[in-house]
Amino acid sequence: MTWRSGTTEISDKLLGSLPYLLPLFDAVTVGGALFKLIANFPVLAPVGEVLLILATPVMVAYSLLPFGLGSLAVFFALFLLVVRNENISRFIRFNTLQAILIGFIISIGNLLLSLLTVPGLDLITDTFYNVLLFGGLAVVGYSVVQCLMGRYSEIPTISEAVHMQIR
Repeated sequence: MTWRSGTTEISDKLLGSLPYLLPLFDAVTVGGALFKLIANFPVLAPVGEVLLILATPVMVAYSLLPFGLGSLAVFFALFLLVVRNENISRFIRFNTLQAILIGFIISIGNLLLSLLTVPGLDLITDTFYNVLLFGGLAVVGYSVVQCLMGRYSEIPTISEAVHMQIR
């Protein structure tokens, strides 16, 4: 859309792509799908190692507080300090909120799959975990590339919800 076009500074592009480490971490750790995939296809081991290296800063941030409260603290910090701060550029706020929503969707999918696990149907649940893994990686990859190019990534429904929330 033309109302959002314009030049975006390099710092905004880099800062806008950083929050996508959160859904990347969620996608990589969902149900151990990455580790199962690497065990079945050893050719993908270097890709898995790169993904784990990229997700390490998020693991450290999440482990700062006990009982899983690190992820909650990171969420509130990003939402209150970045998304609701109108002194930060709209581009960074948009990408931060979109990354939060993508991570939320991946986490909800992981939760539903863990609740619906039926013994004897491992192939089906592993397939759904792989869909979450590859779907999450595809959405994160697309969003990061668009962000680094200075464009708003348009993901149906998610981007519309983000545009409604960002003033």
